[in-house]
Order: sequence, then C-alpha cells, then structure tokens
Amino acid sequence: MKIIVAITGASGVVLGKGFLDAVKGKHETHLIISEAAKKVMKYELEKADEIGKLADYRYKEDDLEARIASSSCRIDAMVIIPCSMKTLSAIANGFSDNLITRSAENILKLGKKIVVVPRDTPLTLAAIENMKKLKLAGAVIMPPNMAYYYKPETVDDVTNFFVGKVLDVLEIEHNMYKKWKGK
Repeated sequence: MKIIVAITGASGVVLGKGFLDAVKGKHETHLIISEAAKKVMKYELEKADEIGKLADYRYKEDDLEARIASSSCRIDAMVIIPCSMKTLSAIANGFSDNLITRSAENILKLGKKIVVVPRDTPLTLAAIENMKKLKLAGAVIMPPNMAYYYKPETVDDVTNFFVGKVLDVLEIEHNMYKKWKGK
C-alpha cells in the first residue's frame, strides 16, 4: 500500500511517529510534516529530527511541485495524524494552499481512503461542522480516543491502541493492541 502520512501542528505527534513505526518496511510512505508540527515535535519527541527517517519519501509542506501534489500519482490512502483544526478546516472547505491540503483534496476527489485524526478538545461548532463536511466527503474521522477494556498500563499502550485502530481502518494486519473477543 502507498500511504501519504501528514503530521500537522497539533499535540499528539507521537501518534504520527507510532503510525510510521508500525508501517515502516511494510508499506510505502510519503511523509509531509507541517512547519507548525516541527515546533510541536520539539516538545513532544526526544529525537524529533529522526522522524523523517521512518518514511520512504519526505516532502516539505510548501512543495506543490512534488509528485504527490498531482492526482495522477498513484496513492492508496492518506493519514493525517495528528490533524490540526486549521488543516481540518482547510481540507473541509477546499482551501488547498499547501502539499498536505492538496494531497488530501486529491485523495477525496479520487474516492481513496483518508483518515483524519483531529487532536483538539473541547470542540467548537465550527470544528464539528468541518468534521461533518469531511465525513460527507468520504473521510474517516478518528479523534484519538482511548479505550479501557484492554487495561492500558503505559502511555505506549494508549498510543499503540490508537495506532492499531488506524491500521484497522486501512485494513492492515497488526498486533498493536489486544482486540476485544467478547465474553
């Protein structure tokens, strides 16, 4: 699978890193890190400069000449993890001013799978309306909510659970968390 991974300027960049770790060497990844995300990474990751090494291809946010900026580029899915409200709003309202929003526009117009991980709480009415627009356009909206049934003990357990849920949406096999088996 060929996947565009975008990390934007919201808290939760560890989720983006976790996703890249999970698919490294198994799927082709095209990484875009927003300028705002680079600032957040300095606070949330110990080795922020090494995240780019997890992807097969890396692009700058303003690189609108990149091959993934074109709808003729064969990409299977896109994951925006985490997704800032600014990026979510831009995509929902067709404002394609950078490579992240342009790539998302291509994924949506081609009917490909796009997973958006909005990382903000509480939500404004505008954020909810923008999520509704994206859902109607075909996006999967996945706020990083945790579950308790598997009894997480560490932050890594919570991160792995959520990354596993994103992998589930993309139909990628994994063993990131203990799946519910029923009674």
